[in-house]
Formats: sequence, structure tokens, C-alpha cells
Amino acid sequence: MDAQELFSQKIPAALQNNPDKAKEIGAIYQFNIEGEGGGKWTVDLTSTGPSVKTGEASNAMCTITIQHEDFKTLLTNPNAGMQLYFQGKLKIAGDPMLATKLQKLFALA
Repeated sequence: MDAQELFSQKIPAALQNNPDKAKEIGAIYQFNIEGEGGGKWTVDLTSTGPSVKTGEASNAMCTITIQHEDFKTLLTNPNAGMQLYFQGKLKIAGDPMLATKLQKLFALA
């Protein structure tokens, strides 16, 4: 699965089917997926959400920046997150604790 498919189809469908579970995460994420097949998306999992929008958010609580190939690795192996982070391939800005909640989001999709 690539980032385009995930953010345009899978996550919006999961948020529609599980809005209460998504709101439990309670954060606004900015995803900057770089390279071919990537893009920028805002995922709002707060009480005003849940929603996915193309583009950047000025109010993101946690920003994830990663190359598309590394992102695909992360999707297939969530345990690779720490390794990618320590290799400098996964960059987190804002509240790093919110990044640990992303597994819940991807589990919905």
C-alpha cells in the first residue's frame, strides 16, 4: 500500500466507520511523505474531526516527515519505527508521544 491510497481511501473510510475510536487518539497530525508517491496530509483526530485533508496544517500537534519508501516499510512493519527514527529517516516534530499513538490509527485502516 502506498501513501496516496492510504490517505485518500483507507484512512478516510476507517475514520468514517470508527469515528469514536479515532477521536480517542485526540490529536492533529501532519504527514509529510517525501519522494515519488508521497504528499502532504493533515489527519484531525480531535473532537472536531475525524478527517483527512490534503495539505499542511498550521495547528498540527505532531508532524511526521519520512521518505515514501521508508513509510511503506513502517506500514508493513510498525516495529521499524524506532529503528527508522534513530537512523534519522523518520523525523518527528511537536509532541513525540503522539507519534506512539499512530499505530492505533493505522490499525483502523
